[in-house]
Amino acid sequence: MKRKLLSLAALATCAFAGSAHAQISDGIVKIGVLNDMSGLYSDITGPGSVTAARMAVEDYIKATKSTLKVEIVSADHQNKPDVGSNVARQWYDTDKVDMIADVPTSSVGLAIAKLSADKGKLHVNSGSATADLTGKACNANTIHWAYDTWMLANGTGKAIVKSGGDTWFFLTADYAFGQALERDTEAVVLKNGGKVVGKVRTPFPTQDFSSFLLQAQASKAKIIGLANAGGDTTNSIKQAAEFGITKGGQNLAGLLVFLPDVHSLGLNIAQGLKLTETFYWDLNDNTRAFTKRFAAAQGGKYPSMVQAGVYSSVIHYLKAVDAAKTDDGTKVAAKMKELPTDDPLFGKGTVRADGRKIHPAYLFEVKKPAESKGPYDYYKLVSTIPANEAFRPLAESECPLVKK
Repeated sequence: MKRKLLSLAALATCAFAGSAHAQISDGIVKIGVLNDMSGLYSDITGPGSVTAARMAVEDYIKATKSTLKVEIVSADHQNKPDVGSNVARQWYDTDKVDMIADVPTSSVGLAIAKLSADKGKLHVNSGSATADLTGKACNANTIHWAYDTWMLANGTGKAIVKSGGDTWFFLTADYAFGQALERDTEAVVLKNGGKVVGKVRTPFPTQDFSSFLLQAQASKAKIIGLANAGGDTTNSIKQAAEFGITKGGQNLAGLLVFLPDVHSLGLNIAQGLKLTETFYWDLNDNTRAFTKRFAAAQGGKYPSMVQAGVYSSVIHYLKAVDAAKTDDGTKVAAKMKELPTDDPLFGKGTVRADGRKIHPAYLFEVKKPAESKGPYDYYKLVSTIPANEAFRPLAESECPLVKK
């Protein structure tokens, strides 16, 4: 009898030791990186986001000695909601993907957020800009990581109005992201005493901005607000330079400009642009160390804010999976909100009830060519926007998860 009791105790001990990840479906945590692999957002997200996700897995397991088994898969959504939704449905229903990361293009991000909630999975978005992901379209299974349109408007837009840019004409990409960025920036312009004298919606994506830029030029607005991103932004800035628009006294406001965009434009064209980001490779020793490793894996390319967001969000996701002892999407999302965030790129932060990840933002100005010391040395810091001011206050949120 005594021997039997000891055997049962030993079995119980072994069972307990092996139960830490007993609730991990199929024994593997599977992360899908869904983004634009070949189009106008591929430099901002694309293969670089896959690299960032893999680095996050390696760094998390090395630092914590976690026994999680993690797999990364990736796909191209081609900036189309139907394509992205089909991939996500296949991943969730058949391929046992637990979490979908990245997802630039707000129309695709909103579609993946809804699908993830419907299926009890988790979507951690670093690529889409629309603040609606944590506003009227929020849900308990979506977390929005790196940046959003409210942050961009209250960073870049507010700074430009306060420095005298009080009349605006918007050049807006005609889909969910551009419309949200125009809406949020217009609200900031009006709140700070400015005026919007006109706006035009441009097809997404587009190559020729000439007719739209001529309308903006004819408006005589001091500021031409570019509510677009990626290749649309670089094309519109290049064509504005060709038309000599800024020489006539008007200035461009790149409301969403990433480091790869500045690299593509070159400092001769991009110099003087003000922009808001939450990550820059040269902020501190940690960001520089990460960038050195990232660039080695990416053929010398430096990381964008979105790619840094993928790295940061995957680390926190894995921490939450370990703490929750499950990969159930709804439970892990709740645990991500419960645990404080802390990683080498964004430092300490939190995830709010509406799913908004909170951290500081930075207003930068693009350097003149003579000020740059080498490749990707493009920004000078104008001001730091504290974490509690960088994103929309909960009191203004339309998210039904927020208790008023």
